[in-house]
Amino acid sequence: MSLALVKELREKTGAGVVDAKKALDESGGDMEKALEFLRKRGESKAAKKTDRETTEGIIAQYLHPNKKVGVMVKLSCETDFVGRNEAFVDLGRDIAMHIAALNPSDIAELLTQPFVKDDAKTVQDLITELIGKMGENIVVGDFVRYEL
Repeated sequence: MSLALVKELREKTGAGVVDAKKALDESGGDMEKALEFLRKRGESKAAKKTDRETTEGIIAQYLHPNKKVGVMVKLSCETDFVGRNEAFVDLGRDIAMHIAALNPSDIAELLTQPFVKDDAKTVQDLITELIGKMGENIVVGDFVRYEL
């Protein structure tokens, strides 16, 4: 595989060099098939991590620009290293924004909703993708949404 294809796949997915090369090898150089390969591999990795304890994390928040809707959500992970990672923090903020926009009644509903920024993915899909990249279990805990 060409380095340009490996680089492009890495930029799209955040996958490591070895994983990107393997995905492209497995897919015969087809970018869409390589993306699907990495997605399935990430789901498999995530499934193996679901029973791991999540004692670190953040409280993420979102305040709508009109200052009339605000959300706080607990996002947990296994280590403080991942808890401070920019991608993890961004996920927390995105989930809080999603909650502000779509007002799910509980966590089960939240996880199955199409993500507000990309309706081709559910909120659970976003979490699963990050679990695959980070190698740690990630769990959405309690959330609260305030609206005037």
